[in-house]
Amino acid sequence: MALYRDEAVVLRTAKLGEADRIITLLTRDHGKVRAVAKGVRRTKSRFGARLEPFMRIDLLLGEGRTFDSVRQAESVSAYAGGITGDYATYTAASAMCETATDLLPAEHEPAAAQYRLLIAALGALSRHLHDPQAIALSYILRAMSLAGWTIRLDSCVVCGSQDVEFFSASAGGAMCPNDHTPDAVRVPAHVFDQLRALEQGDWPQLDMLQTLDPRCENIVREWAQYYLERPIRSLRLLD
Repeated sequence: MALYRDEAVVLRTAKLGEADRIITLLTRDHGKVRAVAKGVRRTKSRFGARLEPFMRIDLLLGEGRTFDSVRQAESVSAYAGGITGDYATYTAASAMCETATDLLPAEHEPAAAQYRLLIAALGALSRHLHDPQAIALSYILRAMSLAGWTIRLDSCVVCGSQDVEFFSASAGGAMCPNDHTPDAVRVPAHVFDQLRALEQGDWPQLDMLQTLDPRCENIVREWAQYYLERPIRSLRLLD
C-alpha cells in the first residue's frame, strides 16, 4: 500500500463499526480525501482529538480502494479550540465545512486555492477576528467563486446596466428594473453593498456594520442552494 503525507483540515466524521471513523478531509495537495481512522473512538486512541472537525493536521495516509487509511496524525493548528465553545462560531464553521465538502464532489483532485481559503477563514473564526456570520457568508461566496460560480453584483446580468435593484440566483446575480425576471426579488442598495463587501472580503467595511442585513444571508443561501443543488443545512442554524 502506497503511503503519502499531506496537510489537511477535518471537514466531517462518521462512525464506522464499533471503534473506527470515516474522516472527510480537505487536503492541501490531494483535494478532498476520505480516510478510515482505526480505533479512533477508543479512549486510548493515539490520535485523540486531532481527528475532530475543524482541526488542521499533518497526516501520513495509506492509499486504499474505497477509503484511504490514517497512519499518523499531528496537530498543526487547533482551530477547534477557539470554535467549539461558541454557538455562533461553531455553526459558522459547520456551514463552511459543509460547503467545502459539497463543492468538491470528486476525491483526490488538487484544490490548493480552496484549501488556503478554508484555513484562512477557520483561523479568523478561531481567533474571533470578525463577526462569525460574516466570515461564513464571505467564505461561501468566495469558495463558490473559486469553483466557477461567481455571483454578479455590480451590473445587470442581462444588459450590463449598473442600475441594479433585483437579484435572481437562476439568472446569475443582479438585474436592472427593465430586464429582471419574474423570479427576481427586489434588493435595496445597502444589501448589494454588503454582499459586495462579503464577496470581496472587505473586512474594514464589514467590521463597521453593527449587523448584516438578514437579506444577505437569504441571498447567499439561495445562491449556494441553486448551484450546489442542495441546501447548506448548517446555514439555517445561523438565523
